[in-house]
Amino acid sequence: MGTAVGGGKAVPRYVQIADEIVQQIRAGVLGAGDMVPSESELVDRYGVSGGTIRKAMVEVRASGLVETRHGKGSIVKARPPVRHRSSDRFRRTHRQEGRAAYLAESAQSGAEAKVSVLFIGPMEAPEDIAGRLGVEAGTQVLARRRLYFRNGTPVETASSYLPWDVVKDIPELFAENPGGGGIYARLEEHGHVFAEFVETLQARLASKAETSELALSPGAPVVHLVRDAVTEAGRVVEVCDTLMAADQFVFEYRIPARD
Repeated sequence: MGTAVGGGKAVPRYVQIADEIVQQIRAGVLGAGDMVPSESELVDRYGVSGGTIRKAMVEVRASGLVETRHGKGSIVKARPPVRHRSSDRFRRTHRQEGRAAYLAESAQSGAEAKVSVLFIGPMEAPEDIAGRLGVEAGTQVLARRRLYFRNGTPVETASSYLPWDVVKDIPELFAENPGGGGIYARLEEHGHVFAEFVETLQARLASKAETSELALSPGAPVVHLVRDAVTEAGRVVEVCDTLMAADQFVFEYRIPARD
């Protein structure tokens, strides 16, 4: 049977199966770090086709309770997603305490965070980045590319682009570890005091290359976030181009209701 009847409406079998798996997770039958049974095991258990199970697992993944990784199957998440608080994440006090935004947020969510530096060096500014920095396309900038991990899983890539005339006299910005508080702390120490951070977000599906880099399942959703770091002098001294696994983050915004 492909559907069941409840409340006058036919409920697809894959939805029933997905609901049962989700309830098992919420009840603790499948605990944090446990593997969800494989497709073949679920086919045998429920007596349905592989296609039905695959559709059910799409629903389970949409619940945000599991993560699916290439070659590993689906795993029940160990902790809730990192929460991005727009009104808090770039507080100067975090930098003064020696904490960069991602590490501070991960700690607040109880996650173990790690940052791997993939590249640091000069490069020609792409046209879109150059426009944000207010320089000509192809102008030399400093690029810093990182891969962020949460509980051992890659969840985010970030590429920072900084004007060469700003960074050339700040040697810490060329190091893998720029010191406590990250690159923003070093910039402020050298007189580039921040007034605001402007972020643009777009949700989309990951490309094949992005799927590989973040170890996502094919067609997984990602959030593309681009941030301009603006100083009190009105200059953008960093553009950060970030790609985030959508199921690993929650975005929280505080919007004033007055002028």
